[in-house]
Amino acid sequence: MTDPVKAKDWVLQRVQPHLPQTRITSITVGNEVFKTYDHQLWSNLLPAMQTVYNTLVDLGLDKQVTVTSAHSLDILGVSYPPSAGAFRQDLVEYLHAILNFHAQIKSPFLINAYPYFAYKDNSNEVSLDYVLFRPNQGTVDPVTNLKYDNMLYAQVDAVYSAIKAMGHTDIEVRVSETGWPSNGDENEVGATPENAGLYNGNLLKRIEEKQGTPAKPNVPIDIYVFALFNENLKPGPVSERNYGLYYPNGTPVYNIGVQGYLPELVYSSASTKNALSIYGTLVILVIAYFISPSSHVNWLAREGGIEGKNTIGGKF
Repeated sequence: MTDPVKAKDWVLQRVQPHLPQTRITSITVGNEVFKTYDHQLWSNLLPAMQTVYNTLVDLGLDKQVTVTSAHSLDILGVSYPPSAGAFRQDLVEYLHAILNFHAQIKSPFLINAYPYFAYKDNSNEVSLDYVLFRPNQGTVDPVTNLKYDNMLYAQVDAVYSAIKAMGHTDIEVRVSETGWPSNGDENEVGATPENAGLYNGNLLKRIEEKQGTPAKPNVPIDIYVFALFNENLKPGPVSERNYGLYYPNGTPVYNIGVQGYLPELVYSSASTKNALSIYGTLVILVIAYFISPSSHVNWLAREGGIEGKNTIGGKF
């Protein structure tokens, strides 16, 4: 959406009424737009982000709510070693302008990073311990001599390197999605409750320690876990319906030791629309597909811990 009138109407209806009682931190315009290979959408992304941001400025909300967009990791043309990270050449002109915008308004660059996919596709070469944050030999970047003991941090630093190659060192990278499926098809190697529990549980411990990546040790990595709930009606491979910590009825899929971190879940079979109540202060991230007239809006609610895309979740 590049129409300022429509953008203002949307913010007035969907964002402003919930402030300040709800801490809304970001509006994410589009999700993995560059996976579409629709050049019109690519061209519309930045103008849509700018229109939403200008609306926030006009309403005096830009200090509370920022504007960004979430990208899949395949925007990288080179991801290893992390110091050689570089964006795909066909995206450079678009991402250069988007990065300038991020630097201007001081908003984060979001990536959806899933080490699980790398393991699934190369389980004979990729160490399971390396992707699950378990003790392992790790890898050393031959240029920086930095040692990586897990793939997620290497992926994040590859994005930092790609951004630096475009002339920016002042843009924070945040992981807007990561997770591990607890079930999958026969060819989806590693999709088990045990591995999912290890991935998310070990990741939680590192977040608690406020770790940074080897290239950014003083910047605690900001990560949102996908997802709070299994999406039982989602199409595609079995894994796509099994990223959640909870089943749709509110019972846990597995335990990762987050009691005391997750909000209390109250399930009511009498209502599917308001089946789950989450207590505590919600931090809501709105994913708004402003870039197409036929787009829709997905809401993401976060509370100090777990993210559930298209559901209510939280942030560690």
